[in-house]
Formats: sequence, structure tokens, C-alpha cells
Amino acid sequence: MTRLLVVLLALPIMLLAPARASAGTDPVGVWPLAPEPEVVARFDPPEEEWGAGHRGVDLLGAPGQQVVAALAGEVSFAGSLAGRGVVVVDHGPTRTTYEPVAASVAVGDVVAAGARLGALQPGGSHCLPRACLHWGWIEGAETYLDPLRLVGGGPVRLLPLWRDEPVGAAPLAPRSPYDGWRPLVALADLFA
Repeated sequence: MTRLLVVLLALPIMLLAPARASAGTDPVGVWPLAPEPEVVARFDPPEEEWGAGHRGVDLLGAPGQQVVAALAGEVSFAGSLAGRGVVVVDHGPTRTTYEPVAASVAVGDVVAAGARLGALQPGGSHCLPRACLHWGWIEGAETYLDPLRLVGGGPVRLLPLWRDEPVGAAPLAPRSPYDGWRPLVALADLFA
């Protein structure tokens, strides 16, 4: 009977829990601001854990704009830290952070992906006089990850120059290093 009660109590948490990422894959999340915001500052982790860097991304928003959870999880912090409102949501081995946010959730709240966490505050923003959400993603104690990976916006992958032809159609040994090269934008388009 006790075991059945524990399973029944845990069921809502299991239904809201994020899908576990298998080795080499990231969970699929949602943007914490809607519509999809402009990325004002990208992820730039420090070379040493104590060094300078940008341990998250800054997303352009508007004061009072709704901030939502990128992944399902449990709120582990909701309050003021260094004069800024901060919300932290745990997702098992990782957690996401949101600041500056006036929290509408409390520690222990279980939230679904896309659930309201609070409102974006203008004070404490990294990009004053504009309002920006600093969004972070951390694994373990202090391993910072690029949160854009949660929404498919991680590192840029370069495509080969013959990108509009099948890989097998590219010559094995081009006659010149510039064979097959095409400009990404025509000069006439830049001045139109």
C-alpha cells in the first residue's frame, strides 16, 4: 500500500519531468521569451572557471514580459540575489537560470516546459537601458552549457562549398581551390 502511494504521488512529477537526453543529445526546450527573442549576447564561457566570460545568453525582451521555463522541472530558487530577481529550475542533472525576473513561482513548485516563472525586470539587466533576460544552463556543480542548444541554436556548423549539390556530386580533387565556390550574397543584392 505504501509503495503504491509513493508511485501515485510521484506520477505528476514524472509526467512533467523533461525527457532525459541520451549520450550526445540535448533535451528539447522552449524559448523562455515569446516570440523568439533576439540574442543580444551569446554564450562565451571562461577558459578557467574563475575567469571572465559570459556564462549564458542575453535575450532581448520588454519590462514586464512573461518569462517561462525552458524545460520541465522543479523550482529550486526564486528570490533576490545580488539585487536581482533570480529563478532557478532543476531538471535532474542540469538546471536553468533566469534573471532579472520578478518570480511568480516558489521553491518546490513543479513546472512544465513553457510554464510561467515570472516577469522580466528592467533593473539588473545586462543590456540597460533595454531589458534583457540572462538565461543560463548548468550541469552538475559548475559546468556551464550553452542554453541555445535547448532550442536548436547552439554552435554554428559550416557547410561545404558545394552545399546545394549532393556530397557524392562534389569532385574528389578540384582543379583549383576555388572550383565550385559561389558567393553567399551577390554584390548587387547588397546595394539594392
